[in-house]
Amino acid sequence: MSHTTPDRQERRRLLTVYGRNAVHEALQDSTLSHRTLHVARSNKRARVLDEIRTRAESLGIAVREHTREELARISRNGRQDQGVALDVRCGAMADLEDVIGDLAQTPKARLMALDGVTNPQNVGMIIRSVTAAGLDGLLLADKGNPALGPLVIKASAGTVFRAPLLRCQTVMAGIASLMDHGFELIRLHAREGARDLTYTQFPDHCIVVLGGETEGVSRDIRELSGSDVVIPMANGVESLNVAVSAALLAYRLKDFS
Repeated sequence: MSHTTPDRQERRRLLTVYGRNAVHEALQDSTLSHRTLHVARSNKRARVLDEIRTRAESLGIAVREHTREELARISRNGRQDQGVALDVRCGAMADLEDVIGDLAQTPKARLMALDGVTNPQNVGMIIRSVTAAGLDGLLLADKGNPALGPLVIKASAGTVFRAPLLRCQTVMAGIASLMDHGFELIRLHAREGARDLTYTQFPDHCIVVLGGETEGVSRDIRELSGSDVVIPMANGVESLNVAVSAALLAYRLKDFS
């Protein structure tokens, strides 16, 4: 059952790209569903801005002019938007609450969540791995994860536009809702009793959580009912970068049979 209006569902699928180079690159990708180009009236003449506007007009994209303050509200990053932003529709992106019922009813749905991963490059690389592996979704919270800005987009090699991102307010709220719908919680967390990832058989409906770069899985999520898996390490290596761990996990989660 949908918990949001059709207009809000559509807004949840919009990703606002900001910054002149990022917008220019996005406009060159003919596979994307471009919606609206936003520009600041106060922009000084620049070749790249002329090229952006010309490209947008040739594609039939609506161009809207704003004050700097209005544009900052649209981009949500007035310091770095450089006076231009572009709305792109991401068809695979959705609000978790709008699709959770369908996910619960499918024969198999294996999801990943990021709990406090704050480095944009890591988030971008994780998005790329999740998309490449064909997972059913990556839970990405509005609070606690970086915004989907230029650094994330670049690190994802553009896959963010077609990634199965499931948006929620907080990762805790998203996980709780999934558990209410029958998903099992599994944490990538090294502690006594954790199962070896290599031999773990994952349930058909599960949400696997990766912790942040410094603190790992948060205490609140560690205290939830669930189980833990660990990546085995050899030769004295203590840990892997979270993006590398996510790539290994994504391909273990995906059932290619």
